[in-house]
Amino acid sequence: MKDKRSKRHPQDPGSEFKEVCKVWGSAEAEVVKSFLESHGISCLLKGLVVQSVHPFSMDGLGEIKIFVQEKDCALAKDLLKLKGVSP
Repeated sequence: MKDKRSKRHPQDPGSEFKEVCKVWGSAEAEVVKSFLESHGISCLLKGLVVQSVHPFSMDGLGEIKIFVQEKDCALAKDLLKLKGVSP
């Protein structure tokens, strides 16, 4: 059975997105996103709190999840592992 919460990119309706890591803040999320995009991997960022309104990390509120297309998931995890970013 398929998870109804799977992420789909609006420009590629057949492409599911998978979470590759979590970071604590928008600055770190943008660095990871830029790193992956420099290797040709599209990313989506998802957080619970709009960082510009509440720029803090407390009890998981600053957590940002980074998603990549399923086809790029293994490569993204390998690249992040080489850079010391844990999934």
